[in-house]
Amino acid sequence: MENLKAYIESGVLELYVLGDLSPEEALQVEEMAAQHPEVKAEIAAIEQAIEQYAMQNAVEPSADVETRLLEKLGLSELEPEKTVKSTPPVAQEASIIPFDESAGKVRILRYALVACVALLIISTAALFITYSKLNDAHDQIASLNLDKQKFAGVVSKLEFENQGLSNMAAMADSQEWATINMTGQPFSPASKMKVYWNKKDKSVLVNYVAMDLPKTDKEHEYQLWAMVNGKPVSLGVFGKNDSTSNEALVKMQAIQEAQAFAVTIEPMGGSVNPNMGKLTVMGGV
Repeated sequence: MENLKAYIESGVLELYVLGDLSPEEALQVEEMAAQHPEVKAEIAAIEQAIEQYAMQNAVEPSADVETRLLEKLGLSELEPEKTVKSTPPVAQEASIIPFDESAGKVRILRYALVACVALLIISTAALFITYSKLNDAHDQIASLNLDKQKFAGVVSKLEFENQGLSNMAAMADSQEWATINMTGQPFSPASKMKVYWNKKDKSVLVNYVAMDLPKTDKEHEYQLWAMVNGKPVSLGVFGKNDSTSNEALVKMQAIQEAQAFAVTIEPMGGSVNPNMGKLTVMGGV
Protein backbone atom coordinates (compact mmCIF):
# COMPACT_ATOMS: atom_id res chain seq x y z
CA MET A 1 0.00 0.00 0.00
CA GLU A 2 2.82 2.37 0.79
CA ASN A 3 4.52 1.57 -2.52
CA LEU A 4 1.26 2.37 -4.36
CA LYS A 5 0.96 5.67 -2.50
CA ALA A 6 4.57 6.53 -3.36
CA TYR A 7 3.88 5.66 -7.01
CA ILE A 8 0.87 7.98 -7.08
CA GLU A 9 2.85 10.82 -5.45
CA SER A 10 5.89 10.36 -7.71
CA GLY A 11 4.53 12.68 -10.42
CA VAL A 12 4.48 10.04 -13.16
CA LEU A 13 0.68 10.25 -13.40
CA GLU A 14 0.82 14.00 -14.09
CA LEU A 15 3.37 13.38 -16.85
CA TYR A 16 1.10 10.67 -18.28
CA VAL A 17 -1.86 13.04 -18.44
CA LEU A 18 0.30 15.69 -20.13
CA GLY A 19 1.60 13.15 -22.65
CA ASP A 20 5.26 13.56 -21.63
CA LEU A 21 5.96 9.83 -21.13
CA SER A 22 7.44 7.44 -23.64
CA PRO A 23 5.13 4.77 -25.10
CA GLU A 24 6.66 2.14 -22.82
CA GLU A 25 6.22 4.31 -19.72
CA ALA A 26 2.65 5.21 -20.74
CA LEU A 27 1.87 1.51 -21.13
CA GLN A 28 3.15 0.81 -17.64
CA VAL A 29 0.89 3.56 -16.24
CA GLU A 30 -2.10 2.10 -18.06
CA GLU A 31 -1.32 -1.36 -16.67
CA MET A 32 -1.11 0.08 -13.15
CA ALA A 33 -4.43 1.87 -13.68
CA ALA A 34 -6.02 -1.39 -14.84
CA GLN A 35 -4.74 -3.25 -11.79
CA HIS A 36 -5.34 -0.55 -9.16
CA PRO A 37 -8.55 1.51 -8.99
CA GLU A 38 -6.69 4.11 -6.91
CA VAL A 39 -4.35 4.86 -9.81
CA LYS A 40 -7.23 5.09 -12.28
CA ALA A 41 -9.13 7.42 -9.98
CA GLU A 42 -6.04 9.61 -9.50
CA ILE A 43 -5.57 9.92 -13.29
CA ALA A 44 -9.19 10.98 -13.69
CA ALA A 45 -8.80 13.50 -10.87
CA ILE A 46 -5.68 14.98 -12.47
CA GLU A 47 -7.40 15.32 -15.85
CA GLN A 48 -10.41 16.98 -14.26
CA ALA A 49 -8.24 19.35 -12.19
CA ILE A 50 -6.22 20.45 -15.22
CA GLU A 51 -9.35 20.94 -17.30
CA GLN A 52 -11.07 22.97 -14.57
CA TYR A 53 -8.01 25.13 -14.04
CA ALA A 54 -7.70 25.71 -17.78
CA MET A 55 -11.36 26.66 -18.12
CA GLN A 56 -11.21 28.98 -15.14
CA ASN A 57 -8.18 30.75 -16.55
CA ALA A 58 -9.28 30.68 -20.18
CA VAL A 59 -8.57 33.77 -22.29
CA GLU A 60 -11.16 34.96 -24.82
CA PRO A 61 -9.52 34.81 -28.28
CA SER A 62 -9.50 37.88 -30.51
CA ALA A 63 -11.95 38.22 -33.42
CA ASP A 64 -9.42 37.28 -36.09
CA VAL A 65 -8.48 33.94 -34.47
CA GLU A 66 -11.21 32.05 -36.36
CA THR A 67 -10.19 33.63 -39.66
CA ARG A 68 -6.54 32.66 -39.21
CA LEU A 69 -7.48 29.13 -38.13
CA LEU A 70 -9.67 28.69 -41.20
CA GLU A 71 -6.85 29.91 -43.39
CA LYS A 72 -4.48 27.44 -41.73
CA LEU A 73 -6.98 24.67 -42.47
CA GLY A 74 -7.30 25.77 -46.11
CA LEU A 75 -10.88 27.05 -45.83
CA SER A 76 -12.07 30.46 -47.03
CA GLU A 77 -14.52 32.65 -45.20
CA LEU A 78 -16.98 32.59 -48.13
CA GLU A 79 -17.42 28.84 -48.29
CA PRO A 80 -19.27 28.54 -44.97
CA GLU A 81 -21.58 31.43 -45.91
CA LYS A 82 -22.54 29.81 -49.26
CA THR A 83 -23.10 26.53 -47.60
CA VAL A 84 -25.36 28.12 -45.03
CA LYS A 85 -27.60 29.63 -47.72
CA SER A 86 -28.04 26.43 -49.73
CA THR A 87 -28.27 23.78 -47.06
CA PRO A 88 -28.40 25.33 -43.54
CA PRO A 89 -28.11 22.10 -41.53
CA VAL A 90 -25.14 20.82 -43.49
CA ALA A 91 -23.50 24.24 -43.59
CA GLN A 92 -23.87 24.66 -39.87
CA GLU A 93 -22.22 21.30 -39.26
CA ALA A 94 -19.42 22.08 -41.71
CA SER A 95 -18.63 25.38 -40.00
CA ILE A 96 -18.56 23.88 -36.52
CA ILE A 97 -16.32 20.89 -37.17
CA PRO A 98 -13.17 22.82 -38.16
CA PHE A 99 -13.68 25.26 -35.31
CA ASP A 100 -13.98 22.39 -32.80
CA GLU A 101 -10.76 20.85 -34.05
CA SER A 102 -8.88 24.10 -33.73
CA ALA A 103 -10.41 24.73 -30.31
CA GLY A 104 -9.21 21.29 -29.23
CA LYS A 105 -5.69 22.20 -30.27
CA VAL A 106 -5.91 25.47 -28.39
CA ARG A 107 -7.23 23.64 -25.32
CA ILE A 108 -4.29 21.22 -25.46
CA LEU A 109 -1.89 24.14 -25.68
CA ARG A 110 -3.58 25.73 -22.69
CA TYR A 111 -3.27 22.49 -20.73
CA ALA A 112 0.40 22.35 -21.60
CA LEU A 113 0.89 25.97 -20.52
CA VAL A 114 -0.93 25.36 -17.24
CA ALA A 115 1.13 22.24 -16.64
CA CYS A 116 4.35 24.16 -17.30
CA VAL A 117 3.36 26.85 -14.82
CA ALA A 118 2.42 24.23 -12.24
CA LEU A 119 5.72 22.40 -12.73
CA LEU A 120 7.60 25.70 -12.44
CA ILE A 121 5.87 26.47 -9.13
CA ILE A 122 6.54 22.96 -7.82
CA SER A 123 10.19 23.13 -8.91
CA THR A 124 10.66 26.53 -7.24
CA ALA A 125 9.16 25.25 -4.00
CA ALA A 126 11.33 22.13 -4.14
CA LEU A 127 14.46 24.21 -4.71
CA PHE A 128 13.58 26.47 -1.78
CA ILE A 129 13.04 23.47 0.51
CA THR A 130 16.29 21.89 -0.67
CA TYR A 131 18.18 25.14 -0.09
CA SER A 132 16.77 25.40 3.44
CA LYS A 133 17.76 21.81 4.19
CA LEU A 134 21.26 22.43 2.85
CA ASN A 135 21.62 25.47 5.12
CA ASP A 136 20.48 23.41 8.11
CA ALA A 137 22.93 20.65 7.20
CA HIS A 138 25.74 23.21 6.85
CA ASP A 139 24.99 24.59 10.32
CA GLN A 140 24.95 21.09 11.79
CA ILE A 141 28.28 20.24 10.14
CA ALA A 142 29.83 23.47 11.46
CA SER A 143 28.57 22.65 14.96
CA LEU A 144 29.97 19.11 14.72
CA ASN A 145 33.34 20.43 13.54
CA LEU A 146 33.46 22.82 16.49
CA ASP A 147 32.66 20.00 18.91
CA LYS A 148 35.30 17.87 17.21
CA GLN A 149 37.93 20.58 17.63
CA LYS A 150 37.07 20.97 21.30
CA PHE A 151 37.27 17.22 21.82
CA ALA A 152 40.58 17.06 19.97
CA GLY A 153 41.92 19.82 22.21
CA VAL A 154 40.94 17.91 25.35
CA VAL A 155 42.50 14.69 24.02
CA SER A 156 45.70 16.54 23.05
CA LYS A 157 45.95 18.06 26.54
CA LEU A 158 45.45 14.65 28.19
CA GLU A 159 48.07 13.07 25.92
CA PHE A 160 50.42 15.97 26.65
CA GLU A 161 50.08 15.52 30.40
CA ASN A 162 50.25 11.72 30.23
CA GLN A 163 53.44 11.83 28.16
CA GLY A 164 55.00 14.22 30.64
CA LEU A 165 54.12 11.99 33.57
CA SER A 166 55.55 8.93 31.80
CA ASN A 167 58.78 10.74 31.02
CA MET A 168 59.10 11.98 34.59
CA ALA A 169 58.51 8.50 35.97
CA ALA A 170 61.28 7.12 33.75
CA MET A 171 63.64 9.93 34.75
CA ALA A 172 62.97 9.38 38.44
CA ASP A 173 64.17 5.77 38.11
CA SER A 174 67.34 6.88 36.34
CA GLN A 175 70.46 7.88 38.27
CA GLU A 176 71.56 10.20 35.47
CA TRP A 177 68.95 12.88 36.14
CA ALA A 178 68.88 15.34 39.02
CA THR A 179 65.54 16.92 39.90
CA ILE A 180 65.69 20.56 41.00
CA ASN A 181 62.55 21.68 42.83
CA MET A 182 62.27 25.45 42.38
CA THR A 183 60.12 27.37 44.87
CA GLY A 184 58.50 30.80 44.75
CA GLN A 185 60.41 33.96 45.63
CA PRO A 186 59.12 37.24 47.15
CA PHE A 187 57.93 38.43 43.72
CA SER A 188 55.65 35.35 43.45
CA PRO A 189 55.68 33.23 46.64
CA ALA A 190 53.09 30.70 45.41
CA SER A 191 55.00 29.83 42.23
CA LYS A 192 56.75 26.50 41.71
CA MET A 193 58.54 24.63 38.99
CA LYS A 194 60.79 21.65 38.29
CA VAL A 195 63.94 21.41 36.20
CA TYR A 196 65.78 18.20 35.31
CA TRP A 197 69.55 18.26 34.82
CA ASN A 198 71.34 15.33 33.26
CA LYS A 199 74.60 14.59 35.09
CA LYS A 200 76.07 12.79 32.10
CA ASP A 201 75.37 14.93 29.01
CA LYS A 202 74.56 18.11 31.02
CA SER A 203 71.23 18.67 29.23
CA VAL A 204 68.45 20.62 30.95
CA LEU A 205 64.70 19.95 30.69
CA VAL A 206 61.81 22.14 31.86
CA ASN A 207 58.76 20.33 33.25
CA TYR A 208 55.69 22.01 31.73
CA VAL A 209 53.20 19.77 33.57
CA ALA A 210 54.36 20.68 37.09
CA MET A 211 54.83 24.37 36.24
CA ASP A 212 52.92 27.01 38.22
CA LEU A 213 54.15 30.48 37.28
CA PRO A 214 52.41 33.87 37.17
CA LYS A 215 50.89 34.89 33.87
CA THR A 216 52.85 37.13 31.53
CA ASP A 217 51.63 39.63 28.98
CA LYS A 218 52.39 39.62 25.24
CA GLU A 219 55.57 41.63 25.74
CA HIS A 220 57.23 39.38 28.36
CA GLU A 221 58.23 35.76 28.77
CA TYR A 222 60.21 33.53 31.15
CA GLN A 223 63.97 33.13 31.10
CA LEU A 224 65.84 30.25 32.75
CA TRP A 225 69.16 30.93 34.45
CA ALA A 226 71.86 28.69 35.89
CA MET A 227 73.92 30.07 38.77
CA VAL A 228 77.56 29.15 38.06
CA ASN A 229 80.05 30.26 40.71
CA GLY A 230 77.73 33.08 41.73
CA LYS A 231 77.14 34.35 38.18
CA PRO A 232 73.88 33.91 36.19
CA VAL A 233 74.13 32.12 32.84
CA SER A 234 71.12 32.23 30.48
CA LEU A 235 69.74 28.86 29.38
CA GLY A 236 67.08 30.32 27.09
CA VAL A 237 63.54 31.67 27.19
CA PHE A 238 60.22 29.83 27.23
CA GLY A 239 56.49 30.51 27.60
CA LYS A 240 54.13 28.95 30.09
CA ASN A 241 51.75 27.98 27.27
CA ASP A 242 54.22 27.61 24.45
CA SER A 243 52.11 26.72 21.40
CA THR A 244 55.22 25.67 19.46
CA SER A 245 55.89 22.79 21.83
CA ASN A 246 54.05 19.48 21.79
CA GLU A 247 56.09 17.98 24.60
CA ALA A 248 55.52 18.10 28.34
CA LEU A 249 59.29 18.25 28.87
CA VAL A 250 61.05 20.99 26.90
CA LYS A 251 64.78 20.95 26.35
CA MET A 252 66.77 24.10 27.23
CA GLN A 253 70.45 24.92 26.71
CA ALA A 254 72.91 22.54 28.37
CA ILE A 255 75.13 23.65 31.23
CA GLN A 256 78.31 21.89 32.38
CA GLU A 257 78.01 22.87 36.02
CA ALA A 258 75.55 24.79 38.16
CA GLN A 259 74.89 25.40 41.82
CA ALA A 260 71.28 26.57 41.34
CA PHE A 261 68.61 27.36 38.76
CA ALA A 262 66.27 30.36 38.65
CA VAL A 263 63.52 31.86 36.47
CA THR A 264 62.84 35.56 35.90
CA ILE A 265 60.32 37.45 33.80
CA GLU A 266 62.07 39.29 30.99
CA PRO A 267 61.08 41.15 27.81
CA MET A 268 60.42 39.03 24.71
CA GLY A 269 63.66 37.54 23.44
CA GLY A 270 65.33 37.50 26.86
CA SER A 271 67.86 39.71 28.62
CA VAL A 272 71.63 39.64 29.04
CA ASN A 273 71.31 40.00 32.81
CA PRO A 274 68.39 38.79 34.94
CA ASN A 275 65.82 41.20 36.35
CA MET A 276 66.11 40.29 40.02
CA GLY A 277 63.04 42.38 40.82
CA LYS A 278 61.02 39.76 38.90
CA LEU A 279 62.76 36.65 40.22
CA THR A 280 59.91 34.13 40.19
CA VAL A 281 61.33 30.75 41.34
CA MET A 282 64.70 29.45 42.39
CA GLY A 283 66.15 26.10 43.53
CA GLY A 284 69.54 24.72 44.44
CA VAL A 285 71.11 21.62 42.91
